[in-house]
Amino acid sequence: MIRDLVEGVLFYRDGHRTFFESEEFPWVADVESEWTTIRKELEPLMQHREEIPNFQDYSEGQRALTQDDQWKTFFFFAFGNREKENCMRCPETVRILNKIPGMNTAMFSILGPGKHIPPHRGPYKGVLRYHLGLIIPKPEGSCRIRVGSDIRAWKEGKSLIFDDSHEHEVWNDSDSYRVVLFVNFVRPTIFPLSAINQSILWMRGRRPL
Repeated sequence: MIRDLVEGVLFYRDGHRTFFESEEFPWVADVESEWTTIRKELEPLMQHREEIPNFQDYSEGQRALTQDDQWKTFFFFAFGNREKENCMRCPETVRILNKIPGMNTAMFSILGPGKHIPPHRGPYKGVLRYHLGLIIPKPEGSCRIRVGSDIRAWKEGKSLIFDDSHEHEVWNDSDSYRVVLFVNFVRPTIFPLSAINQSILWMRGRRPL
């Protein structure tokens, strides 16, 4: 009941919006300014991408979305839980992630050539999703995301921010790999709604993925 109330308030405020503009979040420019630093730590991992877990192997709940080896996920944080070994391998990326207020989930999301992620939606409006383009194949627009009825394409070094509780789907229609830094962060709200939202997200982090 409390969660339903929070969702109702969030929807009333701006829950109809699909994408948000980067300028609305002061930290985005700082993160974008260091995107090549993040990519440098990504590149050695891509040389051994077959060793990176498939998303459905990390999270059983994703098997409805993907069952092949074309969606790899290198997690740093999952609902606030730190993946210690991965964080040690990419210390600069972790340093930059810590600039994002309310960051609770972060990973490299790696889509193989021709991969399509079918329509789906996140379970809760209490977070927003952030993507930073790290490796985006040409031609422009071949790697894109639909959120609701809005479609945008990734660009290297640029950000997309959206509400994943809207139906969304993803295409990589190129012949190469698409990689973004994928982050969930706590949706900015005012007190006391912010405290209630944090409590709901904390409880979510206590459950297995």
